[in-house]
Amino acid sequence: MNSPEELEELARLLPSDPVERGLPPERHSHHKDLLMQLIDRDAAAAAPSRPHPFSRPGRLSRPVLLTACVAVAVAATLTVGLADGRQEAGRGHSATATPGSGGHGEDGGRGTGGDRGRGAVVTLDRIAAVALRTDVEPVRDSQYVYVRTRVAENEADWEQPVRPGSLHDRETWFSQDRKPLTEYGMTRENGKDYPIRILVPEGSAGEAAGIDRPTYAWLASLPTDPAALLRRIYAETPVGDGEDRDQAVFDRIGGLVREQVMPSATAAAIYRATARIPGVTEVDDAVDAAGRHGIAIAREDTRMGLRTEWIFDPGTLEYLGERTVLSRNSAMGAAGTVFDTRAVLERAVVDRKGARPGPDSRS
Repeated sequence: MNSPEELEELARLLPSDPVERGLPPERHSHHKDLLMQLIDRDAAAAAPSRPHPFSRPGRLSRPVLLTACVAVAVAATLTVGLADGRQEAGRGHSATATPGSGGHGEDGGRGTGGDRGRGAVVTLDRIAAVALRTDVEPVRDSQYVYVRTRVAENEADWEQPVRPGSLHDRETWFSQDRKPLTEYGMTRENGKDYPIRILVPEGSAGEAAGIDRPTYAWLASLPTDPAALLRRIYAETPVGDGEDRDQAVFDRIGGLVREQVMPSATAAAIYRATARIPGVTEVDDAVDAAGRHGIAIAREDTRMGLRTEWIFDPGTLEYLGERTVLSRNSAMGAAGTVFDTRAVLERAVVDRKGARPGPDSRS
């Protein structure tokens, strides 16, 4: 098995010109980091994982990885990726062009996997530029972020044919209080109110603001350098057995984009950081739960056979919503079948839980 020191020496010995044309330097660093992460994860495989609010149901158990095989695979990736770069200059763009990021089912995106990866980088940079120009009023700790979404979710069991639920509106209020809480919001759905709670040990005061319970203040504290921000999110995102780590981070960021109000500089950094996640691509046309068409930033979870798409207005680049589709034919349905869908219809800041946006919602 190659040691980390040997891998580092290998990276240093690689010629600079082919690296620039094939795998950018950060991709080599990524592969080395991935090796060490997998070794650490194997050592802790028996430890119980903590569920998080954006995980999908029905995750499959992760098979045990042999670290010796991983080391060989990583070294091979460095070498094969370099050879591919000689044959097709510029194929990879940042971290988006990775093995398995190509085909996306029958309703897939634009051109080849590499084309879609490059398109995603450009589109995310445009979305970031719009976010940076958007004025956002700071949210106080005493306030709530209100989000009204239109949703339809799969009601069938995992690996059974998809059975779409009824399309309906859901209202959610998220507390922005940064101190430890066990109950930090409320959801109103089908005429009933449900508290939003976080699981903590018995007797605990709760959980303070963080990646499991994001608030405006916490988001404002994040680094605005995309690389540093992405490292922070990777480090703090829980990953369960059978989960694709990159997909877990993509889903976690999707939850932040969908359900929070964040400072403009943070939002811009979030989108530019997303462009660095391996496997992120672009889909030309996707439809949200309100029937609005848009361009999508997507990532396929190849283990689950699902592709998650964040949908943006093609003109204004405003976030519209999100959907998940089957990325391959399976017992659940044909590739392209919508697994779940949602549209953000309204997002605002209010002073009280249960208050709707309007003249009486702010002090």
